[in-house]
Amino acid sequence: MKKLASYLLVVLLLLNVMGYYGVFVGLKYKHTADINQQLDDLRYDEYQTVTLKVPLTIPYYGDTQYERVSGEIEHDGEFYRLVKQKFEKDTLYIVCIKDNQTKRIKQALADYVKNFSEHSSDQTSKTVPSFIKDYISADFAFQKCTSGWNRDIQFGLTEQKVKNIPITFIPPPPEALAGQVS
Repeated sequence: MKKLASYLLVVLLLLNVMGYYGVFVGLKYKHTADINQQLDDLRYDEYQTVTLKVPLTIPYYGDTQYERVSGEIEHDGEFYRLVKQKFEKDTLYIVCIKDNQTKRIKQALADYVKNFSEHSSDQTSKTVPSFIKDYISADFAFQKCTSGWNRDIQFGLTEQKVKNIPITFIPPPPEALAGQVS
C-alpha cells in the first residue's frame, strides 16, 4: 500500500511539474515507437500508402532500391509517416502512410494550450506585472570579472560589400544526356 501511494505521489509531482505537456510528449513518443515498429515489421496496408515523386538532380548518383526511412511530413494539416524511399534516374520516390493518431495528439495539445491561455487572461494577469515591477529593478550593469585576455565589443552599423561570385551549372552525366536525346 505504501509503494502504491509513493508511486501515485511521484506521478502527481511529475504532473504538477511538467503539466499535461509531459503527458502529450509521452503519448507522442509511445505512438512514434509503436508506428515505427509496425512499419519495420511491414505491418501496414499497401493500399493506404501515398507515393511522392520529388524531382531531384544529383550528378553521378546511381539508381537505388527501396530502403526503410523514418520521419513524418505534414501537408495541409494531415500527417504522413515515411515508410521507404528510393532514388531512380532524376526522381526521389518517397512512400508515406497517413498517420491519424499524430494528428489527434497534436490537435489535443493545441486545444489544451488554447484552453490554458484563455483561462489565464483573467484579472491575475493584470496584477502580476504591476506587482513584480515594484520589487524587480530594471537597472543592470556589466563588469569585467577576469584580469586575463579581454576585448571590448563595440556594437554599431558596418557596411559589408558582397562579391559577385559566378555560379556554374554542372550538367548531368553523359548517360543522362544520351537518354534525353533519344
